[in-house]
Amino acid sequence: MSKPNGPLVSFVFLLVFSSIFSPKLVFGSVPVHERIIKRPDPLRHLKHYNDVFNVTNKHYWASTAFTGIHGYAMAGVWTLCGVYLGIFMIFKNSITSNESSSSWLTVHSDRYFLLLFILFLLLTLFAIIAASFVIAANQISQHRTKKLKNTLVKAGHEVTQSIRRLITAMTRMQYLLLPYDQKTSSRLNVTTHRLGRESRMIRNFVRNHEHSLDVAIQVPYIAHLGIASVNLLLLVAALVLFLLHWHPGLIFIIVFCWILTALCWVLTGFDFFLHIFAEDTCSTFEDFVQEPYNNSLSSLLPCMSSRKSEKILTEIGSTIHDFIGKLNSKITEVCTTMGLSEENFEMLGFKMICDPFSGAPDFNYEPGDCAKDAIPIGKIPDIISKFTCYKQNSTEACLENGKFLTEDASNKALAYSYTVESMLDVYPDLQSLTECTMVKNTFSEISLNQCKPFRSSLLWQWASMLSLSISMVFLVFTLILKAYQQRGRNFSICSVFPNRSNSVNVENQNVQ
Repeated sequence: MSKPNGPLVSFVFLLVFSSIFSPKLVFGSVPVHERIIKRPDPLRHLKHYNDVFNVTNKHYWASTAFTGIHGYAMAGVWTLCGVYLGIFMIFKNSITSNESSSSWLTVHSDRYFLLLFILFLLLTLFAIIAASFVIAANQISQHRTKKLKNTLVKAGHEVTQSIRRLITAMTRMQYLLLPYDQKTSSRLNVTTHRLGRESRMIRNFVRNHEHSLDVAIQVPYIAHLGIASVNLLLLVAALVLFLLHWHPGLIFIIVFCWILTALCWVLTGFDFFLHIFAEDTCSTFEDFVQEPYNNSLSSLLPCMSSRKSEKILTEIGSTIHDFIGKLNSKITEVCTTMGLSEENFEMLGFKMICDPFSGAPDFNYEPGDCAKDAIPIGKIPDIISKFTCYKQNSTEACLENGKFLTEDASNKALAYSYTVESMLDVYPDLQSLTECTMVKNTFSEISLNQCKPFRSSLLWQWASMLSLSISMVFLVFTLILKAYQQRGRNFSICSVFPNRSNSVNVENQNVQ
């Protein structure tokens, strides 16, 4: 027992910490069983993007953003129509400024006043309801998007914390083994620095992308909230001006509503793009949970293949299992050499050491399966100290008190026992990182509990914005009809019909 098997312990650290984080193992394989996306790609002259979900591919983003073309196209057409209509009206008014206009709308519109007023009220009510739904959907989608973002960021922080615990444990192992195994200590030092770089990379990645995600969430939220709020204000102003019959103010409202309607169509296309992106993202998360090593996300995440991770964990378990087995054999050997029975040896403080790993072939980590009377590896230093002959004591006194271990041998045994204890303390973190458990659990939680409400909130936001855009189109046309209808007429405030005498004079002038 005076010479624990150091090379076995050293093998554990060299096997794990120098290979698990090596560049050859941190990237997954190319996906072969993932859903193929087929969409027109504007960057390829509308040739189809025929590939998997890939946020690093500009063609994926272009093809996905192109799904909102219905909104972008309507915004463009609506803007052009507004420009042409404005030019036409300016040109027409400059020609007919000194002539009295005559049309079926101004001559025969009295019977349509009530119908137009009812139509305006209905469209205004529908637009107000749609704008309210946009604000509500915007709040819900922002909340659910932030929740999803926080889940991903939390996973990144947990991975970073696990790596930091590994670094702390490895630093301790490094200094413990330095006097007895400088080669292993040196390699642990190299791996510690590599782990530090990995930790800083993940921490910087999370910090930088967390800010980018916050901006990406906040900008659409402000845009939707601003446009919907301004829309509500314009609708109230249009209703007031409609009842006040102030013609210049009504023209002013028409121009602003026309611009706002174009922006609504832009957001309609953008919302549909977000909805499609959410569908792609959640589908990829679901695929990753089912097949984490054969997925497009594998190239972005530090996950080994299942075969490699199982092999490494099995070798670790086998090494520690053999090490503790040799220690228990030494205990039995010493017990036999001293001529003590097992009961007497236990009275002196010695018991079998707990082996937290099952036997071959899996060597699973099962700390709860140790015998009740077995001592954990962390208690070995207390037992060794009882049988250590320190230098200040004479050899004769030590032998009389049963202290047969030299201080140097005791220190070496303590170093290796502390090293194994540190290894067992961080083994759950090591197992989690090796098997990519944190990432799998995070994506599983998102796909099971967050994806459905996340997708439905974005779909609801798109439907609300589409309803608002359509209602604003018809409302603007109604306001244009109203502007023509009240042209050249006098109305009383809050009156639906014009003053009758003025209407007769206008009709007589037009007839003449």
